[in-house]
Amino acid sequence: MAEIISVRFRSEGKQYYFDPQGLVCSPGDGLIVESAGGVEFATCVRGNFILAETQLAAPLRPVLRHATGEDLQVVERNREKEKYAFRVCQEKILEHDLDMKLVNVECSFEGTKILFFFTSEGRVDFRGLVKSLAAIFHTRIELRQIGIRDEAKILGGLGICGRPFCCSSFLREFQPVSIKMAKTQNLSLNPTKISGTCGRLMCCLKYEQEAYEDLMKDAPRMDSFVETPDGAGTIIGVNTLREKVQVRLDNEPATLKTFHNSEIRVIRSGKGKRPEGYVEPPREELAKLRKVTESPEERFRREQAALAAALNDFLTENNRKEGQAESHSGHSSRRRGDRGRNAEKAEKALENAVEREKEKQEARERSRRHRGSHGKKETHPEAEPAKQQHAETPKDPTEGKKEGTSRRRHRGGRGRGHGTGNPNPDWVGGQQSTQGKPNPPKTEPAAPKGEGGEKRNNRSRWNKHGNRRGGGGGKPTPPAEG
Repeated sequence: MAEIISVRFRSEGKQYYFDPQGLVCSPGDGLIVESAGGVEFATCVRGNFILAETQLAAPLRPVLRHATGEDLQVVERNREKEKYAFRVCQEKILEHDLDMKLVNVECSFEGTKILFFFTSEGRVDFRGLVKSLAAIFHTRIELRQIGIRDEAKILGGLGICGRPFCCSSFLREFQPVSIKMAKTQNLSLNPTKISGTCGRLMCCLKYEQEAYEDLMKDAPRMDSFVETPDGAGTIIGVNTLREKVQVRLDNEPATLKTFHNSEIRVIRSGKGKRPEGYVEPPREELAKLRKVTESPEERFRREQAALAAALNDFLTENNRKEGQAESHSGHSSRRRGDRGRNAEKAEKALENAVEREKEKQEARERSRRHRGSHGKKETHPEAEPAKQQHAETPKDPTEGKKEGTSRRRHRGGRGRGHGTGNPNPDWVGGQQSTQGKPNPPKTEPAAPKGEGGEKRNNRSRWNKHGNRRGGGGGKPTPPAEG
């Protein structure tokens, strides 16, 4: 591997490789290099890069140094000298009456040689011209004859396509171009249309020649006898790039139809006689040759369907990967996008509703048991002292009550402890009222039936302060026995 740079002596010239000798060069830098003709000024086109030594034809010449300000001044003086030499040479050509056209003049960097480029249709004896120029410039004089293509490359210009000449912009070597290329590409053989400014065939004919040669291998020839979906006929036109042919049908000579190359069957290639005993196949068999082409709308639908299927597969794969990642991270539920998250929320809401329903059911059971334990009961005289002792001990209002349960009022109650539906005004919502006062007995002993006693109503004769209803505010009077 070797480190090299690429330079160019003229704007339209070729690129040459040089050894940078450890110098770091950038595109556009002016360099002083050692060439076969001596020391020359060159412009860097490509900076330092590595290239295999097998790709290098000969040992590279070295780069001497970067161009300094003095070197640039020398280059400017040489450019002025070239313009002066061009005018002097034209005058001498007229003096010697030579059939030649001066194209360009180049002066070496050291000023030791002046090179004149000219074109001519034949050989020219310019020995007298060289002596006259040497007597004027007192330096070495060289005259070099070039071709008309080289002239266009040096002078430059615009082609019929509107772009700069290929030879003066990027084409470094001329490729052979023939009239056969124009025939292969079905171009007009008019010289003014296939020739460049230089008067030679355009170099761009070479660019597409290989593509046309590949297409011509499968394309039918002109004047071939072929079978088409509409019948047998003769090819009168071939479109190589579109791979289509124009056919004049035997059953419709006045009508020309266009078919794709895949829709025809060649019976005779090129000019010649029709095969003897040829019988045209029936239309049903020929119709099988027709190529089914889809309309732009059908093509658009097919492409959209394919795109939708690919997008669906992509989303399914991503969702599957997300589900696997969630299962590895400890989540029990598999979710797929928003749909999975909504399902999980609904499941949690259902669980919470079930828990709340269970709590309500338990609260109802406790309240029912509580009401049943404090209903009307038949009391005995022996149990009265114990019942009074139990009534004097206040009960904790929060005992037996679960957090989150609601109070329940007795039916028909108008207020707290009032109403005929509440057998005991000191019990509110299933709980005993605790206000620091002794509570009176909650029930009276029931009179036995058949002993003259009447059935008492459920309304208590004691108020919440322990006084008899309708009485004064004195001491609490116990209920009379019997």
